[in-house]
Amino acid sequence: MTPLARARCQLQAHPLALDATLAAAVLLSMLAGSFVDPHGQRGVSWSIRAPDPLSLLLMTLGAVALVFRRSAPMPVLAVTGTVSLVECVTGDPRAPVAMCAVVALFTVAASTDRATTLRAGLLTMTVLTGAAMLAGPLPWYAQENLGILAWTGIGATAGDAVRSRQAVVQAIRDRAERAERTREEEARRRVAEERLRIARDLHDVVAHHIALVNVQAGVAAHVMDKRPDQAKEALAHVREASRSALNELRATVGLLRQSGDPEAPTEPAPGLDRLEDLAGTFRNAGLQVDVARTDDGTTLPAAVGLAAYRVIQEALTNVQKHAGAEAKAEVSVVRVGPNIEVTVLDDGLRADDESPAAGGGHGLLGMRERVTALRGTLTTGPRYGGGFRVHAILPVKTRTATTGETV
Repeated sequence: MTPLARARCQLQAHPLALDATLAAAVLLSMLAGSFVDPHGQRGVSWSIRAPDPLSLLLMTLGAVALVFRRSAPMPVLAVTGTVSLVECVTGDPRAPVAMCAVVALFTVAASTDRATTLRAGLLTMTVLTGAAMLAGPLPWYAQENLGILAWTGIGATAGDAVRSRQAVVQAIRDRAERAERTREEEARRRVAEERLRIARDLHDVVAHHIALVNVQAGVAAHVMDKRPDQAKEALAHVREASRSALNELRATVGLLRQSGDPEAPTEPAPGLDRLEDLAGTFRNAGLQVDVARTDDGTTLPAAVGLAAYRVIQEALTNVQKHAGAEAKAEVSVVRVGPNIEVTVLDDGLRADDESPAAGGGHGLLGMRERVTALRGTLTTGPRYGGGFRVHAILPVKTRTATTGETV
C-alpha cells in the first residue's frame, strides 16, 4: 500500500480528522480567493490586498463549523449560510466565504433525502443570491452574485448525486446479502430434507431386517436341540436377511458419496416389482402374507414405487412385531383412476401399548412423511374386531414425472 493510500485509509477511519482536514483546505482556499481581484485592468488578476478583519473572522467561523458537518449537517448549514449572508451584505471587496456554505449544502444533500435537499438548496440559493443582489455593494447583475447562485446549485446537485449513488450501492449490497442468506437457508433446508430421507430409509431397512433376524434367531434357539434341520433353515434365513440388510444399508449410505464417485451405487431403488420377494422374507419368518394386485402392470415413477414398497415393508414389520405369532397379513395394490392405493391389513390381537402408533417409534411417522412428500394421503388405525389397517393413496404421476411417461 502506498503512503498516500495508507493516509487516506487512516483519514476514512477517523471521519472527524477528515472533516478537519477538509475544513482547513476550504479555509486556505477562501484565504487565497480573497486575494483575487475580479475587476482588474485586464480582468481577473492577483493583487496584494489583505481581506478586512470581519471577512477573516467570517471565513474562520465558517471553516470551524465544517469540522462538525457530518454530525450536525443542518446546523452547520445554518451557521455557514449566516456567515456567508453577512459577507454578501458587508464585504467590499467581497471574500469567498460562500465556499463553506456550498460545502455544507453538499453535505446536507448527501446525507438527507431529496425533499430536504430541495428545500435547503432553494432556501440557501434564494437568500444568499437575493441578499447579494439587493443589499450587496455590487450591482445586482455582477458576476459574483451569479456565481453564488451557480455554486450553491452545484453543491446541492452534486450532494444529491452522491446520495443517490450511495443508495444504489447500498441496495445492491442488500440484495446480495439477501440472496446469500436465501442460498444458505435453501442449502440448510435441502440438507435437513436429505437427512430426513436417509433416516427414513435407514429406519425402514433396519427395522424390517432386524425384526426378521430376531424372529428367525428365536426359532433357531428354540429348536436347536430337538430339530437341528429346522434350526439350520432358520439360521439360513437369518443369514439371508442380514445379507439383504447389509446390501440395502450399503446402497443407502452410498448416497452420501459425491456424485462423481465411480463407486457410487447404481442399483435402482426397490419398488413394487419386488413385492413378492418382500412378502417371501416375511413368510420365511413365519408370518402368513397374502398379496393381491390389480394394478394391471402400472409403471410407477421411482419415487412412488419406493414409497409404496417402504409403506408395505414397514406395515408388515409392525405386524411381525406387534400382532402376535398367529397373525395373518393381507396386502393389496389397486389402481384407482390417477392413484395407486396400497392397503395392509392384519387380524392380530394387540394390547393397547403394543400398537404401532403407541410405541413412540418413527415407523408410522416415516410412512406419513414419504406419502405426504408425494402429495398422497395415509390413514392408519385399528380395525373393528381386532387387527390394524394401513392405507396409502399415492398419485401415479408426480410433479417430477415427465409428460411423456407411460403410466
